[in-house]
Amino acid sequence: MTVTRRPLTRDDLAPLAHAIGHTLKDVARLRGGTKKGVYRLAFEDGSTAVAYVWSPEEDFWDAGPGDPRDPFSPASGLGLFTAAADRLAAVGVRAPRLLYADPTHTHLPADTAIVEDLPGGTLEDLLDGDPAAAPEALERMAALLDTLHACTGPRFGKVAVVDNGGSSYGGSCEELVVTRALSDLDELPDRDPRAAAAHPQLADAVRTLAARVRPRTDPPALIHGELGGDHVLVTPDGDLALIDIEGLMYFDAEWEHVFLRQRFGRHYDALRTEHLDDDRLRLYRLAMHLSLVAGPLRLLDVGDFHDPEFMRGIAEHSLQQALCLAERT
Repeated sequence: MTVTRRPLTRDDLAPLAHAIGHTLKDVARLRGGTKKGVYRLAFEDGSTAVAYVWSPEEDFWDAGPGDPRDPFSPASGLGLFTAAADRLAAVGVRAPRLLYADPTHTHLPADTAIVEDLPGGTLEDLLDGDPAAAPEALERMAALLDTLHACTGPRFGKVAVVDNGGSSYGGSCEELVVTRALSDLDELPDRDPRAAAAHPQLADAVRTLAARVRPRTDPPALIHGELGGDHVLVTPDGDLALIDIEGLMYFDAEWEHVFLRQRFGRHYDALRTEHLDDDRLRLYRLAMHLSLVAGPLRLLDVGDFHDPEFMRGIAEHSLQQALCLAERT
């Protein structure tokens, strides 16, 4: 069933602005988010802030609440956000500063937060539009990753779970990745005939790569989880700040690096690091591509995502990559 989604208006968001002592002049919904609404709030005094709204009407996945003990469950909600913001602040990695949170739905019938507005665009914009500034920005990004991944947790899982003494499902990071990859793969035959024909080969490739991964005793690293240049803001002073942080978790750094390689493309060499497990990288790369086929096609099932061709392009590219990896396994 297609959901009719109405962007929030100035009248809707005015009480939220008033909660931090401002009169709302204008509001604009920012594009890019699929799990929450992101709105720039312009106030009468000329200042701005950004509002996050976690509600079913703003969630294009229509996934509903996820089980936080599953590291790969939907990373959406105020609790995940505040836990991630606290952990990043503690390790010295910047994110937009939290100005106000409303878990009691006082001003809107949803979890909401207001964070500082960091103008300046994303790292992805900078890398595409300002080649002269790219080397310094990538150097800063590499330093940010070093700081992030140097922080480890006692167990793998979402920060909101682990930092509160909880534990996650599954026996290891690689076990969870394999389970998820096979689940994603099982969704595909009904959506793409090529995936249906290649299902046995792809499943064999997942299991073959998994069998090569040796158990790990090192503690899991703090990772963003879906770290592309579009999830990094560049502040006016050149500093970097992470956004869409709800998926922050303790996990294998290799999972982060397969995303970094995919999303940063030719710029990834500046972010590459030693001491990564090649067998994990191969397994996680195939699993990531299967996820990036199943996820976009699942999203399109809802029927009202604003850029369906973009999502179809991601799915098509990822399927081709997965098939190539399976052939080489």
